[in-house]
Amino acid sequence: MKRYVAVVGMNQYFGSNVFRLGTALKLIKETDNPHDGEAIKVEIDPVGQVGYVANSTNTVPLGCQSAGRIYDTFCDSTFGVVRFVLEDTVIAEIPPIEIAILESDEAIEIVHIAYTK
Repeated sequence: MKRYVAVVGMNQYFGSNVFRLGTALKLIKETDNPHDGEAIKVEIDPVGQVGYVANSTNTVPLGCQSAGRIYDTFCDSTFGVVRFVLEDTVIAEIPPIEIAILESDEAIEIVHIAYTK
């Protein structure tokens, strides 16, 4: 099942002009945010922060998940891919991630990470 999130607050940064279809986004938990305990900031490399994942019933579009809904589905950060660019909202898909783990008696090592379709 595809998961989508909306990026909002872009006008506080660079606006929607820095987004292109297919652009990779880094979604990072902002644990020290004083206004939202489930804040997830959005960055584009090398631009930096470009907005936040929507987390309000007023800003989360139909068909998208809120920051609160995805917050516990990853550790510190994850990635998204821009699928739609609108004037004040960008819709990104969070692709499922497949992780191959090599286990031994002494350690667990991640040997392969790939996005699945």
